[in-house]
Amino acid sequence: MFPLFVELLPMILGNILAPLWLIIVLLLLASPNGLLKASAFVLGMTLTRVAQGVLFGLVLGSSDKAAEGDGLVAATLKLVLGILLLIAAFKKWRKEEDPDEPPPKWMQSLEQATPLKVLGIGALGIAIGAKLWAFTLSALAVINEAGLDRTDAIIAYAGYIFFAQILLILALLFAAVAPKQSQSVLQRANTWLTTYNRPISITVTLVFGLLFTWNGVSAFLGG
Repeated sequence: MFPLFVELLPMILGNILAPLWLIIVLLLLASPNGLLKASAFVLGMTLTRVAQGVLFGLVLGSSDKAAEGDGLVAATLKLVLGILLLIAAFKKWRKEEDPDEPPPKWMQSLEQATPLKVLGIGALGIAIGAKLWAFTLSALAVINEAGLDRTDAIIAYAGYIFFAQILLILALLFAAVAPKQSQSVLQRANTWLTTYNRPISITVTLVFGLLFTWNGVSAFLGG
């Protein structure tokens, strides 16, 4: 399982290092009834990722039927992901609007949203994010290529979801365990992330775009 985790690590880091989702969770935590709304937002994200796993046959499929073409699928997804990330990095560098990111007014409106609405926003955010789809599809392809049985495949994908959202989960736990102490810490973290959102996003997107493009091209050349 450890070698599989190493293969999944780039996809996990790509999710972890995207500042937008943590900024939204921190913004929700600072709002009235914040812990409930932030938890609903993360739950919505999780439900969509679970649905993606079911939709693409990870849960219902059998690794015994894995085809030799799984490696080609994984390589193709990595190459597509790399190209998408490079395009996104270029657009952000040129200060063009990224369609995966909501506008500031949209983010500010979250403070007045109900927990149910926030749950839907979290689910929709994952569903319409092209780069997030690419990360998840790449992770699914890697897991299927590993030839695990159904139970181990489910555990592996659940682990991917958990670690992809680990910073969000830690923020929720911190706010739940130490609500008073967490306010100033989370506020400073939100201010820092908001200030450096653009350079962080450009750097992360460029690095992972190059990484996945190289991995995809190498897999094709090696095949």
